[in-house]
Amino acid sequence: MKKKILNPILWLAILSVIVFFPKLFGPYYTNVFVAFAIFAVYAVAVNVLLGFTGLLSFGHAMFFGAGSYGTALALKHIAGIALLPAIGSGLLAAMILALVLSPLVVRVSGTAFAMLHLAFGQLVYVLVLKLRHITGGEDGIGNFPIPAFTIPGLISIPMKGEPMHFYYLAVVILGLSLWLLWSFTKTPFGQIQLGIRDNAARIDYLGYKVTQSKAVIYVVSGTFAGIAGSVFSLFHNMASADGSLGAMVSFTPITAAMIGGIGSFFGPIWGVAILQAVEEVALRFTDRVELVTGLILVIVVMFAPQGLAGFITSVKQRFFSTPAAGAKKEGKS
Repeated sequence: MKKKILNPILWLAILSVIVFFPKLFGPYYTNVFVAFAIFAVYAVAVNVLLGFTGLLSFGHAMFFGAGSYGTALALKHIAGIALLPAIGSGLLAAMILALVLSPLVVRVSGTAFAMLHLAFGQLVYVLVLKLRHITGGEDGIGNFPIPAFTIPGLISIPMKGEPMHFYYLAVVILGLSLWLLWSFTKTPFGQIQLGIRDNAARIDYLGYKVTQSKAVIYVVSGTFAGIAGSVFSLFHNMASADGSLGAMVSFTPITAAMIGGIGSFFGPIWGVAILQAVEEVALRFTDRVELVTGLILVIVVMFAPQGLAGFITSVKQRFFSTPAAGAKKEGKS
């Protein structure tokens, strides 16, 4: 009963903080929060493969980058394109890339899956650098026009030079993305994901097509990584190879998932929050943020291998769980 009352109050409090965040914390921390939300969606999209399906990708930045470059190229070269179709272009680019790769990658798993994605990720990175006439090479694509958010006949909200307007647009898109991913894991198909992770042979024996199911999950994961990349390029008004396709862009969501808890939906979100807090503090003392992050990851792997979410669960079970009814009876007798 208490949980039913507390949950809506908690979500209402979180929603209130998000709505009034720019007023409460100012432009700098508003930008920090937008960056956090982008990588939270990206990390959760990666965790749909890693935590829920047991597939580790070392090259997911290619979908993040496809979304980033898809939106940037659309805004740069298609005159008069509206904002939502431009974001849709990034989503579509990531989805098409996932559809093209899925027939090959879903037939392997384990180390082969991880290394294959590392190779594909580096291939896309090199292609972006080489195709300078399209992608801008090392310079990337920057200073492209960002149109107003318009609903014909209803509203037109400017985005360029209006950080607060962009904040609310980004929060709505990214929040909706998180909700859709959460809903996806709660469907019957989400249970198939867990079955594939734990025992793919049994899922196949039950009559589900494991390869095709992996393909659907893969496309969903790549598409939402593309949405995060699309908002990322709008946020920075820039799409670059190192910023969207670099090796660290692939490893950051994995690190966040491991720190927050791979087996939890909200674990990667906590992981991104921890990484951003560590970065903000570390930058005041050193520019070697990756070293600090690496040390934290080592500590987590050694002492809390299930991440923050797993650590909290174990503490709850140890100190707050009630003894079983049978144990109570035995104690009385």
